[in-house]
Amino acid sequence: MRKAKLQAATLGGNPDDIEAAFYDALRQGDIERLMACWADEEEIVCVHPGGPRLIGSGAIRATFEAMFSNGTVQAHPTNVHKVDSLASAMHHLVERVEVLGSDGPQTAYVLTTNVYHKTPQGWRMVAHHASPGTPNAPAEVSSAPSVLH
Repeated sequence: MRKAKLQAATLGGNPDDIEAAFYDALRQGDIERLMACWADEEEIVCVHPGGPRLIGSGAIRATFEAMFSNGTVQAHPTNVHKVDSLASAMHHLVERVEVLGSDGPQTAYVLTTNVYHKTPQGWRMVAHHASPGTPNAPAEVSSAPSVLH
């Protein structure tokens, strides 16, 4: 399965494949595989919780390299909602992040939006925007009715 995810990041795949490869690379601390998920364009953007807007592959790579120097990031996408079209896709989700705190393992939640474009190299991430979530559980407010008639 790991080889299939790497192949998806290398050869194109679909937005779901790229997202899976991105989170797998994040959990493995593999900067090459993680950067293979991004579009080869200088307009790509990344915002980490509480951090500045990072524009371009150099800035994005440097930040993930700094993260990986402290270990891997155990982020798991949950509550994924998708808006897909022929040449772009937006996934908004909740990342469940496992962190090792002074009191032992803890869970944090991060609200995230990932944007993908279909490029000549296949689907690639062009934006990753993450914001702090609620401390105990993912929060979600929806205008959809809770009861279907």
